[in-house]
Amino acid sequence: MPIIAVIGAQWGDEGKGKVVDLLAEKARVVVRFSGGDNAGHTVINQYGEFGLHLIPSGIFYPGVTCIIGNGVVINPAVLINEIDQLNQRGVDTTGLFISDRAHLIMPYHTLLDGLEEESRGGKAIGTTRKGVGPAFADKTARLGIRIGDLLDKEVFQERLRSILEYKNTILTKIYGVKPLSLDEIYNQYCQYGERLAPRIRETTVMLAEALDRHELVMLEGAQGTLLDPDFGTYPYTTSSSPLAGGSCLGAGVGPTRIDRVLGVFKAYCTRVGSGPMPTELKDETGNLIRERAHEYGTTTGRPRRCGWFDAVVGRFSARINGLTGIAITRLDVLDILPSLKICTSYKLDGQKIDYFPGSVAILERCQPIYEELAGWQSPTSDIRDYEQLPVEAKQYIARLEELISCPVNIISVGAERGQTIHKLPIF
Repeated sequence: MPIIAVIGAQWGDEGKGKVVDLLAEKARVVVRFSGGDNAGHTVINQYGEFGLHLIPSGIFYPGVTCIIGNGVVINPAVLINEIDQLNQRGVDTTGLFISDRAHLIMPYHTLLDGLEEESRGGKAIGTTRKGVGPAFADKTARLGIRIGDLLDKEVFQERLRSILEYKNTILTKIYGVKPLSLDEIYNQYCQYGERLAPRIRETTVMLAEALDRHELVMLEGAQGTLLDPDFGTYPYTTSSSPLAGGSCLGAGVGPTRIDRVLGVFKAYCTRVGSGPMPTELKDETGNLIRERAHEYGTTTGRPRRCGWFDAVVGRFSARINGLTGIAITRLDVLDILPSLKICTSYKLDGQKIDYFPGSVAILERCQPIYEELAGWQSPTSDIRDYEQLPVEAKQYIARLEELISCPVNIISVGAERGQTIHKLPIF
């Protein structure tokens, strides 16, 4: 059986949680490989509606091993609360494990995240202020603390002591706030370590053993391609790679082991936070899409910016991720519109371009060039067979496939697991 990576192909919030929850029925292992609790995956199934932030969306299937990979930064308080909430609602979490190499979000990370964002004033990035960016910065700067460190209290205390001295200097000398207490943080995180210790493992061995048994492994991304720090709208990006290539590093598998890469797109575009979005609609249509789809962040509750589908983004995403297939979500949101637009290229300083610029300053000058298609103006949420879709909806899907040069496997026509059309097989 293959490894399949499920990747956000736009600016995040594409519906990866539903897609993973749907496909995980056939999986034996699901690995979350990037981000932190700044991500939010909404899943609706027989247990109810859930907003997951750290735990892989495969957790609802008994017998599926769920792994929080080394590429994730973990706020242990958030993780423990998420475990408790699932347990209280009848979801078995005994199959959840954590890579011992995953880095921790510490109290100074969340504090500094807010202070740094406030200091930017009108040039704020729009972070969730969850401490994710500072935690990844410390990981790169070799100032991080990994969850495996909590298993040795003496090692943890010594490492925390030296790092906190440095962080308190920044807090007091630069931002003028009170220093954090070593004893308070140490005692609290020791308690977290004791609670999570049975779940902390060398997870690359678990993955290798699953692959040796020819079991299906799914790698679950967080955020989206256009938030990648290398290929996204930098600096308005996240702090870890949500790309297919990042899934190898964030889970601990070699790139030759990945067989399929499924890119998840909304049937339109959304974005949370600052940064350019060429097809953004600041009009009644944009507001209609937002309210009809309830486009508000799972993690922050912030309203999402809405716009037409951007095929320039789609081609770029397909290329750098090596997409082998596509999942289109939220098609039903477009049911009431009399006509639809797809951005096929950009106009830059009077010249037509069909590539996605690397510079934010250039992208901000790009104007979308649209192709207009007829809407179908009939409900699709109860349709399960692709051939039963309105002809205009099939024309819309076919045009997306043509523009992105990648086949559509799955079409979601509602938030619930069963509201799905399987157009082409994935496995």
